[in-house]
Amino acid sequence: MSETLREDTPLSCRSNEIIRSSKSADIMKKKMIVALSILIASVLLMAGSCNATESKKMGAGKLDVVAVETFLADAAQHVAGDRLKITALMPLGADPHSFEPTPGDVKKVADCDVLIVNGGGFEVFLDKLLLNAGGACRVIDASAGLSNHGFREEQHQHEEGEYHHEGDPHFWLDVNHMIAYVQNIQRGLSEADPDGARIYAANADVYIDRLRDLDRWIADQVALIPPDRRLLVTNHESLGYFAGRYGFRIVGSIVPSASSEASPSAKELARLADRIKATGARAVFLETGTNPQLARQLAAETGIRVATGLYTHSISDPAGPAPSYVDMMKYNTATIVNALK
Repeated sequence: MSETLREDTPLSCRSNEIIRSSKSADIMKKKMIVALSILIASVLLMAGSCNATESKKMGAGKLDVVAVETFLADAAQHVAGDRLKITALMPLGADPHSFEPTPGDVKKVADCDVLIVNGGGFEVFLDKLLLNAGGACRVIDASAGLSNHGFREEQHQHEEGEYHHEGDPHFWLDVNHMIAYVQNIQRGLSEADPDGARIYAANADVYIDRLRDLDRWIADQVALIPPDRRLLVTNHESLGYFAGRYGFRIVGSIVPSASSEASPSAKELARLADRIKATGARAVFLETGTNPQLARQLAAETGIRVATGLYTHSISDPAGPAPSYVDMMKYNTATIVNALK
Protein backbone atom coordinates (compact mmCIF):
# COMPACT_ATOMS: atom_id res chain seq x y z
CA MET A 1 0.00 0.00 0.00
CA SER A 2 1.13 3.58 -0.59
CA GLU A 3 2.09 5.72 2.40
CA THR A 4 -0.52 8.31 3.64
CA LEU A 5 0.46 11.80 2.59
CA ARG A 6 0.82 14.41 5.27
CA GLU A 7 -0.41 17.96 5.06
CA ASP A 8 3.15 19.28 5.01
CA THR A 9 4.31 17.03 2.21
CA PRO A 10 5.61 19.12 -0.68
CA LEU A 11 3.17 19.51 -3.58
CA SER A 12 5.56 18.04 -6.12
CA CYS A 13 6.02 14.91 -4.04
CA ARG A 14 2.30 14.57 -3.49
CA SER A 15 1.68 14.93 -7.24
CA ASN A 16 4.22 12.25 -8.12
CA GLU A 17 2.71 9.86 -5.62
CA ILE A 18 -0.81 10.48 -6.96
CA ILE A 19 0.37 9.87 -10.53
CA ARG A 20 2.08 6.61 -9.52
CA SER A 21 -1.05 5.45 -7.75
CA SER A 22 -3.22 6.37 -10.74
CA LYS A 23 -0.95 4.49 -13.14
CA SER A 24 -1.04 1.40 -10.93
CA ALA A 25 -4.81 1.50 -10.87
CA ASP A 26 -4.98 1.89 -14.67
CA ILE A 27 -2.64 -1.07 -15.18
CA MET A 28 -4.70 -3.25 -12.84
CA LYS A 29 -7.89 -2.17 -14.63
CA LYS A 30 -6.40 -3.01 -18.07
CA LYS A 31 -5.22 -6.41 -16.85
CA MET A 32 -8.69 -7.17 -15.54
CA ILE A 33 -10.28 -6.07 -18.85
CA VAL A 34 -7.88 -8.24 -20.88
CA ALA A 35 -8.47 -11.25 -18.64
CA LEU A 36 -12.23 -10.75 -18.81
CA SER A 37 -12.09 -10.40 -22.62
CA ILE A 38 -10.10 -13.62 -22.94
CA LEU A 39 -12.57 -15.43 -20.70
CA ILE A 40 -15.57 -14.18 -22.72
CA ALA A 41 -13.90 -15.07 -26.03
CA SER A 42 -13.10 -18.56 -24.74
CA VAL A 43 -16.67 -19.13 -23.63
CA LEU A 44 -18.05 -17.90 -26.96
CA LEU A 45 -15.58 -20.06 -28.91
CA MET A 46 -16.53 -23.15 -26.90
CA ALA A 47 -20.22 -22.40 -27.34
CA GLY A 48 -19.79 -21.85 -31.06
CA SER A 49 -17.84 -25.08 -31.40
CA CYS A 50 -20.51 -26.99 -29.50
CA ASN A 51 -23.27 -25.40 -31.55
CA ALA A 52 -21.46 -26.20 -34.82
CA THR A 53 -20.91 -29.79 -33.72
CA GLU A 54 -24.53 -30.13 -32.68
CA SER A 55 -25.75 -28.52 -35.92
CA LYS A 56 -23.64 -30.88 -37.97
CA LYS A 57 -24.87 -33.83 -35.95
CA MET A 58 -28.48 -32.77 -36.40
CA GLY A 59 -27.90 -31.99 -40.09
CA ALA A 60 -29.03 -28.37 -39.89
CA GLY A 61 -27.77 -27.52 -43.34
CA LYS A 62 -24.17 -28.09 -42.24
CA LEU A 63 -23.40 -31.44 -43.86
CA ASP A 64 -20.23 -31.85 -45.89
CA VAL A 65 -21.42 -33.75 -48.98
CA VAL A 66 -19.13 -35.11 -51.70
CA ALA A 67 -20.28 -36.74 -54.95
CA VAL A 68 -17.75 -38.88 -56.81
CA GLU A 69 -18.59 -37.82 -60.38
CA THR A 70 -19.31 -34.32 -61.65
CA PHE A 71 -22.70 -35.24 -63.15
CA LEU A 72 -23.69 -36.69 -59.76
CA ALA A 73 -22.63 -33.51 -58.00
CA ASP A 74 -24.76 -31.49 -60.43
CA ALA A 75 -27.85 -33.66 -59.85
CA ALA A 76 -27.33 -33.66 -56.08
CA GLN A 77 -26.98 -29.87 -56.03
CA HIS A 78 -30.42 -29.57 -57.63
CA VAL A 79 -31.80 -31.65 -54.77
CA ALA A 80 -29.86 -29.82 -52.06
CA GLY A 81 -30.66 -26.35 -53.38
CA ASP A 82 -29.31 -23.57 -51.20
CA ARG A 83 -29.23 -25.71 -48.08
CA LEU A 84 -26.03 -27.63 -48.88
CA LYS A 85 -23.00 -27.19 -51.09
CA ILE A 86 -22.16 -30.38 -53.01
CA THR A 87 -18.57 -30.84 -54.13
CA ALA A 88 -17.28 -33.33 -56.72
CA LEU A 89 -14.43 -35.67 -55.87
CA MET A 90 -13.27 -36.12 -59.47
CA PRO A 91 -12.13 -33.15 -61.56
CA LEU A 92 -13.94 -32.14 -64.72
CA GLY A 93 -13.07 -34.36 -67.67
CA ALA A 94 -11.64 -37.20 -65.59
CA ASP A 95 -12.35 -40.77 -66.69
CA PRO A 96 -13.72 -42.78 -63.72
CA HIS A 97 -12.41 -45.99 -65.28
CA SER A 98 -8.81 -44.84 -64.86
CA PHE A 99 -9.18 -42.47 -61.90
CA GLU A 100 -6.68 -42.91 -59.07
CA PRO A 101 -7.55 -41.00 -55.87
CA THR A 102 -4.79 -38.81 -54.46
CA PRO A 103 -4.02 -38.47 -50.72
CA GLY A 104 -6.00 -35.24 -50.87
CA ASP A 105 -8.99 -37.13 -52.28
CA VAL A 106 -8.72 -39.68 -49.47
CA LYS A 107 -8.74 -36.88 -46.89
CA LYS A 108 -11.71 -35.25 -48.61
CA VAL A 109 -13.70 -38.47 -48.26
CA ALA A 110 -12.47 -39.04 -44.71
CA ASP A 111 -13.69 -35.57 -43.69
CA CYS A 112 -17.09 -35.66 -45.41
CA ASP A 113 -20.40 -36.59 -43.80
CA VAL A 114 -22.04 -38.00 -46.95
CA LEU A 115 -20.49 -39.58 -50.05
CA ILE A 116 -22.66 -40.01 -53.17
CA VAL A 117 -21.51 -42.75 -55.55
CA ASN A 118 -22.81 -44.04 -58.87
CA GLY A 119 -22.56 -47.67 -57.77
CA GLY A 120 -23.15 -50.66 -60.00
CA GLY A 121 -19.43 -51.45 -59.98
CA PHE A 122 -18.61 -48.27 -61.87
CA GLU A 123 -16.09 -46.88 -59.37
CA VAL A 124 -13.54 -49.69 -59.28
CA PHE A 125 -11.41 -47.64 -56.87
CA LEU A 126 -14.22 -47.15 -54.35
CA ASP A 127 -13.59 -50.03 -51.91
CA LYS A 128 -9.92 -49.12 -51.54
CA LEU A 129 -10.77 -45.42 -51.23
CA LEU A 130 -13.27 -46.02 -48.42
CA LEU A 131 -10.84 -48.36 -46.65
CA ASN A 132 -8.05 -45.77 -46.77
CA ALA A 133 -10.39 -42.95 -45.76
CA GLY A 134 -11.73 -44.74 -42.70
CA GLY A 135 -14.28 -42.68 -40.83
CA ALA A 136 -17.98 -43.29 -40.91
CA CYS A 137 -19.44 -41.20 -43.71
CA ARG A 138 -22.87 -42.11 -45.00
CA VAL A 139 -22.72 -43.54 -48.54
CA ILE A 140 -25.61 -42.88 -50.94
CA ASP A 141 -25.70 -45.36 -53.82
CA ALA A 142 -27.37 -43.32 -56.56
CA SER A 143 -28.14 -46.34 -58.75
CA ALA A 144 -29.58 -48.49 -55.96
CA GLY A 145 -32.53 -50.55 -57.18
CA LEU A 146 -31.59 -50.42 -60.87
CA SER A 147 -30.91 -53.66 -62.73
CA ASN A 148 -27.44 -53.93 -64.22
CA HIS A 149 -27.84 -55.61 -67.60
CA GLY A 150 -25.17 -56.98 -69.90
CA PHE A 151 -24.18 -54.81 -72.82
CA ARG A 152 -23.82 -57.64 -75.32
CA GLU A 153 -25.12 -61.14 -75.77
CA GLU A 154 -21.71 -62.76 -75.94
CA GLN A 155 -19.66 -63.42 -72.83
CA HIS A 156 -16.17 -62.23 -72.10
CA GLN A 157 -13.47 -64.81 -71.49
CA HIS A 158 -10.78 -64.23 -68.91
CA GLU A 159 -7.23 -65.27 -69.72
CA GLU A 160 -7.51 -68.04 -67.17
CA GLY A 161 -10.50 -69.47 -69.01
CA GLU A 162 -13.33 -68.27 -66.75
CA TYR A 163 -16.37 -66.64 -68.28
CA HIS A 164 -18.57 -63.87 -66.99
CA HIS A 165 -21.26 -61.59 -68.33
CA GLU A 166 -20.08 -58.05 -67.96
CA GLY A 167 -22.70 -55.53 -66.88
CA ASP A 168 -23.09 -51.91 -67.89
CA PRO A 169 -22.97 -49.37 -65.00
CA HIS A 170 -23.71 -46.32 -67.20
CA PHE A 171 -27.29 -46.07 -65.92
CA TRP A 172 -27.45 -42.25 -65.97
CA LEU A 173 -27.42 -42.10 -69.79
CA ASP A 174 -31.08 -43.15 -69.67
CA VAL A 175 -32.86 -40.10 -68.23
CA ASN A 176 -35.45 -42.31 -66.53
CA HIS A 177 -32.62 -43.86 -64.56
CA MET A 178 -31.39 -40.41 -63.57
CA ILE A 179 -34.83 -39.83 -62.09
CA ALA A 180 -34.20 -42.89 -59.90
CA TYR A 181 -30.81 -41.40 -58.97
CA VAL A 182 -32.50 -38.18 -57.84
CA GLN A 183 -35.00 -40.09 -55.72
CA ASN A 184 -32.19 -42.08 -54.06
CA ILE A 185 -30.20 -38.91 -53.42
CA GLN A 186 -33.26 -37.15 -51.99
CA ARG A 187 -33.92 -40.03 -49.58
CA GLY A 188 -30.27 -40.25 -48.56
CA LEU A 189 -29.91 -36.53 -47.84
CA SER A 190 -33.20 -36.54 -45.93
CA GLU A 191 -31.96 -39.38 -43.72
CA ALA A 192 -28.70 -37.55 -43.08
CA ASP A 193 -30.44 -34.21 -42.50
CA PRO A 194 -34.05 -34.79 -41.37
CA ASP A 195 -34.60 -31.06 -40.79
CA GLY A 196 -34.05 -30.46 -44.50
CA ALA A 197 -36.25 -33.32 -45.72
CA ARG A 198 -39.08 -31.10 -46.95
CA ILE A 199 -36.64 -28.89 -48.86
CA TYR A 200 -35.00 -31.89 -50.52
CA ALA A 201 -38.36 -33.41 -51.47
CA ALA A 202 -39.60 -30.18 -53.02
CA ASN A 203 -36.36 -29.60 -54.92
CA ALA A 204 -36.34 -33.19 -56.17
CA ASP A 205 -39.90 -32.85 -57.50
CA VAL A 206 -38.95 -29.73 -59.47
CA TYR A 207 -35.84 -31.35 -60.91
CA ILE A 208 -37.66 -34.58 -61.79
CA ASP A 209 -40.21 -32.56 -63.79
CA ARG A 210 -37.31 -31.03 -65.68
CA LEU A 211 -35.82 -34.48 -66.32
CA ARG A 212 -39.13 -35.75 -67.67
CA ASP A 213 -39.17 -32.82 -70.09
CA LEU A 214 -35.63 -33.76 -71.10
CA ASP A 215 -36.64 -37.38 -71.68
CA ARG A 216 -39.43 -36.27 -74.03
CA TRP A 217 -37.12 -33.85 -75.82
CA ILE A 218 -34.56 -36.60 -76.50
CA ALA A 219 -37.28 -38.91 -77.86
CA ASP A 220 -38.50 -36.15 -80.18
CA GLN A 221 -34.98 -35.53 -81.46
CA VAL A 222 -34.30 -39.21 -82.07
CA ALA A 223 -37.53 -39.41 -84.08
CA LEU A 224 -35.79 -37.21 -86.67
CA ILE A 225 -33.45 -40.12 -87.50
CA PRO A 226 -34.84 -42.70 -89.97
CA PRO A 227 -35.34 -45.98 -88.06
CA ASP A 228 -32.86 -47.89 -90.22
CA ARG A 229 -30.12 -45.37 -89.34
CA ARG A 230 -30.51 -45.62 -85.57
CA LEU A 231 -27.32 -47.65 -85.26
CA LEU A 232 -24.64 -46.92 -82.69
CA VAL A 233 -20.96 -47.78 -82.79
CA THR A 234 -19.08 -46.51 -79.73
CA ASN A 235 -15.57 -46.35 -78.39
CA HIS A 236 -16.45 -48.53 -75.40
CA GLU A 237 -19.63 -50.03 -74.03
CA SER A 238 -21.28 -46.96 -72.53
CA LEU A 239 -24.49 -46.22 -74.44
CA GLY A 240 -26.44 -49.41 -73.79
CA TYR A 241 -29.09 -47.82 -71.57
CA PHE A 242 -29.33 -44.77 -73.83
CA ALA A 243 -29.89 -47.09 -76.81
CA GLY A 244 -32.49 -49.16 -74.99
CA ARG A 245 -34.48 -46.15 -73.86
CA TYR A 246 -34.48 -44.19 -77.13
CA GLY A 247 -34.71 -46.92 -79.75
CA PHE A 248 -31.17 -47.41 -81.04
CA ARG A 249 -29.44 -50.64 -81.95
CA ILE A 250 -25.90 -51.18 -80.71
CA VAL A 251 -23.72 -52.48 -83.54
CA GLY A 252 -20.59 -52.77 -81.43
CA SER A 253 -17.73 -51.01 -79.69
CA ILE A 254 -14.05 -50.57 -80.46
CA VAL A 255 -13.23 -51.49 -76.87
CA PRO A 256 -15.40 -54.52 -76.09
CA SER A 257 -15.86 -53.64 -72.42
CA ALA A 258 -17.81 -51.32 -70.14
CA SER A 259 -14.41 -50.01 -69.05
CA SER A 260 -12.53 -47.67 -71.34
CA GLU A 261 -9.28 -49.11 -69.97
CA ALA A 262 -9.64 -52.43 -71.82
CA SER A 263 -7.92 -53.05 -75.17
CA PRO A 264 -9.38 -54.69 -78.29
CA SER A 265 -7.68 -57.48 -80.16
CA ALA A 266 -7.13 -57.44 -83.92
CA LYS A 267 -9.74 -60.18 -84.24
CA GLU A 268 -12.33 -58.12 -82.36
CA LEU A 269 -11.66 -55.06 -84.51
CA ALA A 270 -12.04 -57.17 -87.67
CA ARG A 271 -15.39 -58.49 -86.44
CA LEU A 272 -16.57 -54.97 -85.67
CA ALA A 273 -15.57 -53.81 -89.16
CA ASP A 274 -17.60 -56.66 -90.64
CA ARG A 275 -20.66 -55.70 -88.55
CA ILE A 276 -20.37 -52.07 -89.62
CA LYS A 277 -20.29 -53.06 -93.27
CA ALA A 278 -23.18 -55.48 -92.85
CA THR A 279 -25.45 -53.03 -91.01
CA GLY A 280 -24.53 -49.84 -92.84
CA ALA A 281 -23.79 -47.99 -89.58
CA ARG A 282 -22.91 -44.41 -90.41
CA ALA A 283 -20.81 -43.19 -87.46
CA VAL A 284 -18.64 -44.24 -84.54
CA PHE A 285 -19.02 -42.07 -81.44
CA LEU A 286 -16.12 -41.22 -79.14
CA GLU A 287 -16.15 -39.62 -75.68
CA THR A 288 -14.11 -36.56 -74.80
CA GLY A 289 -10.49 -37.44 -74.11
CA THR A 290 -10.58 -40.62 -76.21
CA ASN A 291 -7.65 -41.43 -78.47
CA PRO A 292 -9.20 -41.46 -81.99
CA GLN A 293 -6.50 -43.59 -83.64
CA LEU A 294 -8.40 -46.89 -83.73
CA ALA A 295 -11.62 -45.14 -84.77
CA ARG A 296 -9.82 -43.52 -87.68
CA GLN A 297 -8.42 -46.88 -88.76
CA LEU A 298 -11.91 -48.30 -88.61
CA ALA A 299 -13.26 -45.37 -90.60
CA ALA A 300 -10.59 -45.82 -93.27
CA GLU A 301 -11.58 -49.47 -93.68
CA THR A 302 -15.37 -49.10 -93.55
CA GLY A 303 -16.13 -45.53 -94.62
CA ILE A 304 -17.82 -44.81 -91.27
CA ARG A 305 -17.79 -41.25 -89.92
CA VAL A 306 -15.92 -40.46 -86.66
CA ALA A 307 -17.97 -38.25 -84.31
CA THR A 308 -16.01 -37.05 -81.28
CA GLY A 309 -16.68 -35.14 -78.10
CA LEU A 310 -19.51 -36.96 -76.32
CA TYR A 311 -19.75 -36.10 -72.62
CA THR A 312 -20.58 -39.42 -71.01
CA HIS A 313 -18.58 -39.55 -67.75
CA SER A 314 -18.23 -35.88 -66.88
CA ILE A 315 -19.92 -32.58 -67.48
CA SER A 316 -17.90 -29.72 -69.00
CA ASP A 317 -16.65 -26.55 -67.39
CA PRO A 318 -19.19 -23.69 -67.18
CA ALA A 319 -18.00 -22.20 -70.49
CA GLY A 320 -18.27 -25.55 -72.31
CA PRO A 321 -21.21 -27.14 -74.13
CA ALA A 322 -22.27 -29.44 -71.26
CA PRO A 323 -21.97 -27.65 -67.91
CA SER A 324 -24.81 -29.65 -66.34
CA TYR A 325 -26.35 -33.11 -66.65
CA VAL A 326 -29.29 -31.76 -68.66
CA ASP A 327 -26.93 -29.87 -70.98
CA MET A 328 -24.74 -32.96 -71.30
CA MET A 329 -27.65 -35.11 -72.45
CA LYS A 330 -28.86 -32.47 -74.89
CA TYR A 331 -25.41 -32.00 -76.36
CA ASN A 332 -24.85 -35.75 -76.76
CA THR A 333 -28.27 -36.22 -78.34
CA ALA A 334 -27.69 -33.40 -80.81
CA THR A 335 -24.30 -34.84 -81.74
CA ILE A 336 -25.75 -38.30 -82.36
CA VAL A 337 -28.79 -37.04 -84.26
CA ASN A 338 -26.73 -34.77 -86.51
CA ALA A 339 -24.38 -37.62 -87.36
CA LEU A 340 -27.12 -40.14 -88.23
CA LYS A 341 -30.08 -38.30 -89.71
